[in-house]
Amino acid sequence: MNVAAAIRDFSQVRLPGEGFVLRPWRLDDLDALVRHADDARIVRGLSTRFPHPYTREDGERFLAGDVVDLSDPVFAIEVDGEACGGIGAHPGRGERSHSAEFGYWLTPSLWGRGLMTKAVAVFAPWAMQSLSLHRLQAGVFAFNTASARVLQKNGFEEEGVARCAVMKFGEVHDLRVFARARRSLSDAP
Repeated sequence: MNVAAAIRDFSQVRLPGEGFVLRPWRLDDLDALVRHADDARIVRGLSTRFPHPYTREDGERFLAGDVVDLSDPVFAIEVDGEACGGIGAHPGRGERSHSAEFGYWLTPSLWGRGLMTKAVAVFAPWAMQSLSLHRLQAGVFAFNTASARVLQKNGFEEEGVARCAVMKFGEVHDLRVFARARRSLSDAP
């Protein structure tokens, strides 16, 4: 077992960035979460764990930890005092405990400003260091060129395409796989 994973506590983490803060989700984020998450443009590129429409009940289930494991580093992206997106990593288990998969989303009103590129620039090296990771990876729907560019700007390399990997809204999609890796923990993340 990964020792860092066994003793982690992310409840007090605050990662400041330029115009945002990454921090754990709180119960009082519910109204903002529902308001920002309930947009069909967001759900197009995310797992079906992220429903549309996004209801108050969906937000309550998420904040209760029923959707994703909130003991993992799963953070709100706070802008101007309000949670308006999310970013998080899900560490592997067993022989894959040295790697993690991560994802992110942001309210469309903030798209095109470079905010997600900056959030990933803060989160990715922190996650790799804090979780003692050798690999951080993300899957991106082939049509989501903006998300792919966010990863590329942050040193993630495209490793390939998983053809016909995802069924979303009745359509089959290819999934582009990106990763950032280091051979030893002394390498810069």
